[in-house]
Amino acid sequence: MAWVLLFLAGLLEIIWAYAMKQSHGFSRFLPTFVMTVAMAGSFGLLAVSMRSLPLGTAYMIWTGIGTIGAFAVGVWVLGEAITPQRLIAALLIVAGMVTMKLS
Repeated sequence: MAWVLLFLAGLLEIIWAYAMKQSHGFSRFLPTFVMTVAMAGSFGLLAVSMRSLPLGTAYMIWTGIGTIGAFAVGVWVLGEAITPQRLIAALLIVAGMVTMKLS
């Protein structure tokens, strides 16, 4: 169950990162509100998952899901550039997450 909660926490991290971008420096109410709720939920689920998962593993997987997800949203939703260097960096993050999960 801890892994499911950690995965959901990572998804909420993607949501709050995207909402933060859409808030335009916290000048728009709805994206700021969504960001705040998603952030609280993400931290809460992370904290619960850490009851049974090691700190380093949980934190790395959580940030990795958020990082890769935010990268994907940036590329597919916001039209950000996808360069070979950015793609390699994303693949290295995924490789690190897989290695951490397997260890």
